Amino acid sequence: MRGAARRGRTRLPALLGAVVATLGLLAGCSGAGALGSAEGVETVTVAIVSNPQMEDAISLAPQFEAENPGIRLRFVSLSENEARAKITASVATGGGEFDIVMVSNYETPQWAQNGWLTDLEPFMAATPGYDRADFIPTVRDSLSYEGRMYSVPFYGESSFLMYRKDIFEQAGIQMPAQPTWQQVAEYAARLDKGPGQQRGICLRGKPGWGEVMAPLDTVINTFGGRWFDPQWRAQLTSPEVRQAVQFYVDLVRQHGQPGASQSGFSECATQFGQGQVAMWYDATSAAGTVEDPAESTVAGRIGYAPAPVVATPASGWLYTWSLGIPQTSPRKDAAWQFMAWMTNRDYIQRAGNDPEIGWTSVPPGSRQSTYQIPQYQQVANAYAPLILDGLQRANPQQPTVQPVPYQGVQFVRIPEFQDLGTRVSQQVSAAIAGQITVDEALEQSQNYAETVGESYQR
Repeated sequence: MRGAARRGRTRLPALLGAVVATLGLLAGCSGAGALGSAEGVETVTVAIVSNPQMEDAISLAPQFEAENPGIRLRFVSLSENEARAKITASVATGGGEFDIVMVSNYETPQWAQNGWLTDLEPFMAATPGYDRADFIPTVRDSLSYEGRMYSVPFYGESSFLMYRKDIFEQAGIQMPAQPTWQQVAEYAARLDKGPGQQRGICLRGKPGWGEVMAPLDTVINTFGGRWFDPQWRAQLTSPEVRQAVQFYVDLVRQHGQPGASQSGFSECATQFGQGQVAMWYDATSAAGTVEDPAESTVAGRIGYAPAPVVATPASGWLYTWSLGIPQTSPRKDAAWQFMAWMTNRDYIQRAGNDPEIGWTSVPPGSRQSTYQIPQYQQVANAYAPLILDGLQRANPQQPTVQPVPYQGVQFVRIPEFQDLGTRVSQQVSAAIAGQITVDEALEQSQNYAETVGESYQR
């Protein structure tokens, strides 16, 4: 994979051309905190994704400012798709708008090799009690380049199956310890009460490489499919991929939520949390939302099972939202002070003990020590072990049955995947909407993938 990443770097001008068009949007960003710096005070600008856990961090940030009077924070809070575009545009072009950026394990190793991110090892070593070794090993490794971390995790997630225990009990269905996708389809059919009533399952169908492609890629993997073979020949029309995508499309069209082709994580969270579907396969980070009585009408009635499988022993994804410092930031020390505050053990305690946040909503999947906290174990005992197990079992080096030349479970870690994954997702969403067939979607997707693959064969 390192060789692939090195070859990918030679196409940096193409990546810059794709993202520079969005850079002008940055002028319209707004955020909380001071807009200017008083004498002796540094203003640190943080680009952050507007997910619930990040919003919690923003709500706690005044405590950091009170403890660090020489630093003021300015947050630029963005939706996931918007954040990807704007952060990539700024960092790739050296725009310097941000001192801290929220990135993932997709971007971090690539950007580190490109020299866009700051090596965080010296900062961690100089911070007493920060404990780099406490990070979950697979998460830590996914944020490293040549053994050195270039971003630090705020939360990590795998994927699992959530289901209504009460509905399953009423139907006389016992969820297996390790369900298969065929069993899940059978349950969805049995529990589906038809249009306008309870549906069997919610699955993402919204276009986006981080939307529908995230769960679908895990299905492709466990069916034995892959994006490319070791010679970078595209495989999106292989029998395994065809079977996996046809299965996914049929399942969501026949027994999924209404408007599935435009449903993403947020829409499924609402559908499941309001009792409108019997099952939901998605990110493990969803547990904090669906178990929150303020957000969910089904809290306390949810069961959890590992990501369903077919031909692989496990199929959960590996993803982490993390914080990095662009090389262009002139405020690296101040930026690290806030990053260390937001990603250390003390923050977990602070969030868990906060009456507005609580232990169900602390950021999971970053530190091993979180799973040893008695208060967290008490409220999260139904799902916490599955989160930790899913993260530990994820295998980005070999996500499917056959060898692959790339890394990544729910993505292909090459620069082109942002565009390739989005294009393929649009074809899949069109198939879910009934506008084209799965075969038509995959034929077009294969054309896109062949173009990318050919550039790695040279």
